[in-house]
Amino acid sequence: MENFIFSINVTIPIFLVMLLGWGLKQIGMLNDNFVTIANKFNFQVTLPCLLLKDISSVDIRAVFDLNYVLFCALVSSVCFWLIWGSAKLLIKDNYMIGAFVQASFRSSAAVMGLAFIQNIYGQSAMGPLMIIGAVPLYNIYSVIVLTFEGEHDKDLNKVEKIKDAFLNILKNPIIIGIFLGLFASLLKIHFPLMVEKTIGNIAQMATPLALITLGAGFEGRKAIAKVKPTIEAAFLKLVAQPLLFLPVAIIMGFQGEKLIGILIMLASPTTPSCYIMAKNMGHDGILTASIVVATTLLASFTLTGWIFLLRTLGYI
Repeated sequence: MENFIFSINVTIPIFLVMLLGWGLKQIGMLNDNFVTIANKFNFQVTLPCLLLKDISSVDIRAVFDLNYVLFCALVSSVCFWLIWGSAKLLIKDNYMIGAFVQASFRSSAAVMGLAFIQNIYGQSAMGPLMIIGAVPLYNIYSVIVLTFEGEHDKDLNKVEKIKDAFLNILKNPIIIGIFLGLFASLLKIHFPLMVEKTIGNIAQMATPLALITLGAGFEGRKAIAKVKPTIEAAFLKLVAQPLLFLPVAIIMGFQGEKLIGILIMLASPTTPSCYIMAKNMGHDGILTASIVVATTLLASFTLTGWIFLLRTLGYI
């Protein structure tokens, strides 16, 4: 019961902030123009600052574990390619494929994951290590699938698509934020207090603004028509991936804080930045928002179940 209450306290407030955004849109306080501008601001400014702050604050040299980082990277890659291959075979609407794939494999490792890990273990070193192993690939793979899928690029040949994907990766603000944070950590760069507080203030806006925007951009009636892919994506995100790869992590000897980091990578809700990226790259924002809302709500139950199971078995 304690684990259930703990998980509810983590996820339900997040869902309520999204609900607030939806309610403010309904009464006319927020409009579509706000959603468009806020999405761009989040994608280009607040989320990169959040990642820069989180990664640069950890001494990567002291806590680095190559096997752990490689495991996170390899599992993220396998999940992505399996889901994309399956989606190509099973989903007929090309407009939905990119959004479905991104939202099915990409966890809220940075926005929600770190908070969850820190609530259990306090200040976490494994959270940033998991971010280094998984989050750059989340963004790289998301750029790839969103570049190659959908109707917006149907007139481009393969060479042009590869070129576009490469340029989009280089220009991706979230990837830039991760590598700037890694660079600052490795070189032990200490920002002046004024700069550090400025970055921190901007980073604090990332999660609430992303959730408000997500709620404001959620179109319930249209999302009802996409219940089936939403449920399928939620199952892949919250159940199938941890079911497949948590046993592998245990066999490889990962326990405690490392195993919780892997659990968050595999089974946390779909990150709100999926919605931001999908909208910015001309993909199905309605399906993406629907998956984010569904996984955020259901994760209070599924994560509780996974944590209870791992504690009962003595792995955390």
